[in-house]
Amino acid sequence: MDAGRFWAGVVATALVAALVGLVGVVIVDQILSIELAVQDLFGTNSTGAAYVVGAAVFAVLAGGLLHLLVVTTPKPKAFFGWIMFLATLTAALLPLTWTDELESSISAGIVNALIGIAIWSLLLGVLSRTLRAGAPID
Repeated sequence: MDAGRFWAGVVATALVAALVGLVGVVIVDQILSIELAVQDLFGTNSTGAAYVVGAAVFAVLAGGLLHLLVVTTPKPKAFFGWIMFLATLTAALLPLTWTDELESSISAGIVNALIGIAIWSLLLGVLSRTLRAGAPID
Protein backbone atom coordinates (compact mmCIF):
# COMPACT_ATOMS: atom_id res chain seq x y z
CA MET A 1 0.00 0.00 0.00
CA ASP A 2 1.18 3.51 -0.77
CA ALA A 3 0.50 4.83 2.74
CA GLY A 4 1.03 8.50 1.87
CA ARG A 5 -1.54 8.48 -0.91
CA PHE A 6 -3.86 6.30 1.18
CA TRP A 7 -3.88 8.80 4.05
CA ALA A 8 -4.31 11.71 1.65
CA GLY A 9 -7.39 9.85 0.43
CA VAL A 10 -8.56 9.39 4.02
CA VAL A 11 -8.27 13.15 4.61
CA ALA A 12 -10.21 13.83 1.39
CA THR A 13 -12.83 11.30 2.52
CA ALA A 14 -13.11 13.09 5.87
CA LEU A 15 -13.71 16.38 4.05
CA VAL A 16 -16.42 14.84 1.87
CA ALA A 17 -18.06 13.16 4.88
CA ALA A 18 -18.07 16.47 6.77
CA LEU A 19 -19.68 18.18 3.80
CA VAL A 20 -22.30 15.43 3.49
CA GLY A 21 -23.15 16.04 7.16
CA LEU A 22 -23.30 19.80 6.63
CA VAL A 23 -25.53 19.49 3.56
CA GLY A 24 -27.78 17.08 5.46
CA VAL A 25 -28.14 19.58 8.31
CA VAL A 26 -28.85 22.45 5.91
CA ILE A 27 -31.52 20.47 4.07
CA VAL A 28 -33.22 18.86 7.06
CA ASP A 29 -32.76 21.47 9.78
CA GLN A 30 -32.74 24.72 7.83
CA ILE A 31 -34.83 24.08 4.71
CA LEU A 32 -37.32 21.46 5.94
CA SER A 33 -37.35 22.89 9.50
CA ILE A 34 -37.02 19.46 11.10
CA GLU A 35 -34.89 19.53 14.24
CA LEU A 36 -32.38 16.70 13.96
CA ALA A 37 -31.89 14.32 16.86
CA VAL A 38 -28.19 14.61 17.62
CA GLN A 39 -25.77 13.52 20.32
CA ASP A 40 -23.09 16.21 20.46
CA LEU A 41 -20.17 13.98 21.49
CA PHE A 42 -17.59 16.71 20.92
CA GLY A 43 -19.38 19.52 22.78
CA THR A 44 -19.76 21.79 19.76
CA ASN A 45 -23.14 23.17 20.91
CA SER A 46 -24.25 23.22 17.27
CA THR A 47 -26.10 20.60 15.24
CA GLY A 48 -24.14 21.49 12.11
CA ALA A 49 -20.78 21.41 13.85
CA ALA A 50 -21.65 18.13 15.59
CA TYR A 51 -22.34 16.49 12.23
CA VAL A 52 -19.28 18.01 10.54
CA VAL A 53 -16.85 17.04 13.30
CA GLY A 54 -18.47 13.64 13.89
CA ALA A 55 -18.39 12.73 10.20
CA ALA A 56 -14.74 13.77 9.82
CA VAL A 57 -13.68 11.85 12.94
CA PHE A 58 -15.61 8.75 11.85
CA ALA A 59 -13.95 8.91 8.40
CA VAL A 60 -10.45 9.10 9.90
CA LEU A 61 -11.21 6.24 12.30
CA ALA A 62 -12.60 4.15 9.43
CA GLY A 63 -9.46 4.90 7.40
CA GLY A 64 -7.28 3.77 10.30
CA LEU A 65 -9.34 0.61 10.64
CA LEU A 66 -9.04 -0.15 6.93
CA HIS A 67 -5.28 0.36 7.00
CA LEU A 68 -5.02 -1.93 10.03
CA LEU A 69 -7.15 -4.59 8.35
CA VAL A 70 -5.04 -4.47 5.17
CA VAL A 71 -1.80 -5.11 7.03
CA THR A 72 -3.13 -7.69 9.50
CA THR A 73 -6.03 -9.72 8.14
CA PRO A 74 -6.90 -11.96 5.23
CA LYS A 75 -9.76 -10.55 3.11
CA PRO A 76 -9.61 -7.02 4.57
CA LYS A 77 -12.26 -5.70 2.17
CA ALA A 78 -14.76 -8.28 3.41
CA PHE A 79 -14.12 -7.46 7.06
CA PHE A 80 -14.20 -3.73 6.35
CA GLY A 81 -17.45 -4.11 4.42
CA TRP A 82 -19.15 -5.93 7.28
CA ILE A 83 -17.84 -3.49 9.88
CA MET A 84 -18.95 -0.48 7.83
CA PHE A 85 -22.34 -2.01 7.13
CA LEU A 86 -22.98 -2.67 10.82
CA ALA A 87 -21.57 0.69 11.95
CA THR A 88 -23.66 2.57 9.36
CA LEU A 89 -26.78 0.63 10.28
CA THR A 90 -26.17 1.36 13.96
CA ALA A 91 -25.64 5.06 13.24
CA ALA A 92 -28.88 5.12 11.26
CA LEU A 93 -30.88 3.37 14.00
CA LEU A 94 -29.45 5.08 17.11
CA PRO A 95 -31.39 8.36 16.68
CA LEU A 96 -34.59 6.34 17.11
CA THR A 97 -33.51 5.76 20.72
CA TRP A 98 -32.74 9.44 21.46
CA THR A 99 -36.19 10.99 21.04
CA ASP A 100 -39.84 10.16 20.64
CA GLU A 101 -40.11 12.57 17.70
CA LEU A 102 -40.18 10.15 14.77
CA GLU A 103 -39.61 12.78 12.06
CA SER A 104 -36.52 14.08 13.86
CA SER A 105 -35.00 10.67 14.52
CA ILE A 106 -35.69 9.29 11.02
CA SER A 107 -34.18 12.40 9.43
CA ALA A 108 -31.07 12.10 11.60
CA GLY A 109 -30.83 8.40 10.75
CA ILE A 110 -30.96 9.16 7.02
CA VAL A 111 -28.20 11.77 7.31
CA ASN A 112 -26.10 9.34 9.37
CA ALA A 113 -26.62 6.60 6.79
CA LEU A 114 -25.58 8.89 3.93
CA ILE A 115 -22.41 9.83 5.79
CA GLY A 116 -21.59 6.17 6.44
CA ILE A 117 -22.23 5.17 2.82
CA ALA A 118 -20.03 8.02 1.56
CA ILE A 119 -17.16 7.03 3.86
CA TRP A 120 -17.50 3.34 3.03
CA SER A 121 -17.54 3.78 -0.74
CA LEU A 122 -14.81 6.42 -0.86
CA LEU A 123 -12.39 4.49 1.34
CA LEU A 124 -12.78 1.33 -0.73
CA GLY A 125 -12.02 3.41 -3.81
CA VAL A 126 -8.99 4.94 -2.11
CA LEU A 127 -7.74 1.48 -1.17
CA SER A 128 -8.07 0.17 -4.71
CA ARG A 129 -6.04 3.12 -6.06
CA THR A 130 -3.29 2.97 -3.44
CA LEU A 131 -2.38 -0.72 -3.51
CA ARG A 132 0.99 -1.43 -5.01
CA ALA A 133 1.17 -3.58 -8.12
CA GLY A 134 1.03 -7.29 -7.39
CA ALA A 135 -0.60 -6.87 -3.97
CA PRO A 136 -3.82 -8.88 -4.22
CA ILE A 137 -6.41 -7.77 -1.69
CA ASP A 138 -9.83 -9.41 -1.58
